Amino acid sequence: MSGHSKWANIRHKKEKTDAQKGRLFTKLGRELMVVAKMYGPDPETNPKLRDVIAKAKANNMPMEKIMGFIKRAAGEIDTTGYEDITYEGYGPGGVAVIVEAMTNNRNRTAGELRHIFDKNGGNLGQTGCVSWMFSRKGVIVIEKESFPDEDFVMEKALEYGAEDFSSEDDIYEIITSPEDFSKVREGLEKDGFTFIRAQIEMIPQTTVKLSSDDAQKMRRLIDMLEDNDDVKEVYHNWEEDEE
Repeated sequence: MSGHSKWANIRHKKEKTDAQKGRLFTKLGRELMVVAKMYGPDPETNPKLRDVIAKAKANNMPMEKIMGFIKRAAGEIDTTGYEDITYEGYGPGGVAVIVEAMTNNRNRTAGELRHIFDKNGGNLGQTGCVSWMFSRKGVIVIEKESFPDEDFVMEKALEYGAEDFSSEDDIYEIITSPEDFSKVREGLEKDGFTFIRAQIEMIPQTTVKLSSDDAQKMRRLIDMLEDNDDVKEVYHNWEEDEE
């Protein structure tokens, strides 16, 4: 594994979402409601909903708020036309960028994303232009402070079917196949583990470094994409400096 999901990148995202928790919860709430209404409100019979619940919990959304969104799905959101769409493009310096969105108006979303890319020295590309550079994997991140016995954590992760385990700074990172992600996550949850990140991601196979000027443009591009209401996740192969 490339190990690109370094804690430096995760920490930046976590700190940013802590500062913008209201916007993040709104996005997660919509995702919870859409998935609950489309596939059923019972997590026991809706594996997609279980995964979104895990993602919300990892982002510190209280369980009562999560269940509130699921209950509201029965009558408060029209899922007609909502779809998951993946956009691909290039950032400044040729950085590969993948944007996952949930929208009920693909023309609006494509236009807004194209504008954001153009404004920050990048360009929106065709489907498949950069996705070949990434691998789709389950990523589970656990804080060491809560679970200091590294051997025990590793043994449990591998026992439930994890592909890879690494210990970095103050976190453990567990990598799974997309098919085994839910099984590994649910097994660890039953053993009492809590996560600071738990979702399926696009991990780049190689990374690129940027000049100081291009790095500033790239950070601005990521921030603007993440601030867009339709955007769920942004992935890239920029190797960010830890500072």
